[in-house]
Amino acid sequence: MINKKILPISLTAFAIVTDQLSKAFIVKNWPEDNTFISDIFKNGFLWIYHVRNTAIAFSLGHNLPDWLKPVLFILLPSAVLVLLMVYYFKSDEFTAVQRWALAGILGGGLGNLIDRVFRPDGVVDFISVKFYGLLGFERWPTFNLADSFVVVFGILLLVTVFMPVKEKEPAKEKQQ
Repeated sequence: MINKKILPISLTAFAIVTDQLSKAFIVKNWPEDNTFISDIFKNGFLWIYHVRNTAIAFSLGHNLPDWLKPVLFILLPSAVLVLLMVYYFKSDEFTAVQRWALAGILGGGLGNLIDRVFRPDGVVDFISVKFYGLLGFERWPTFNLADSFVVVFGILLLVTVFMPVKEKEPAKEKQQ
């Protein structure tokens, strides 16, 4: 019973470790400006370059007063993540897939929270993909692995909520 709740937390740890290692690599090897861009596929689709985000997704809130940013971008997300973890461990309502999805979301959220607390210059973002003008973006706003974990596992969680799949019941012994 405990394993079904503890094992998915390995994904949380994996998300945090890969996110923080990738950010450390970028900070060490890429200058923080737009002059050093690595075009991975040599076709403009995937760029790696180092930028900092002092706000949240899409740089929302970058114009907020400096005193308000820690409240909105550190304290509020911390409270949400703590509540999510408490609910995760106390509830038996989640399917196995939903537990893994929540663990991925937690890992991504914690990865960015670590940056907000320990990197005063902002969250390290470094992945830029061409978006071909969709939704008005020629390039999608630059992001990192933590953002990817939150989005991918958030979508997975939504899919499982709106399109539930019955989990297989343990095989019952044949009655004679």
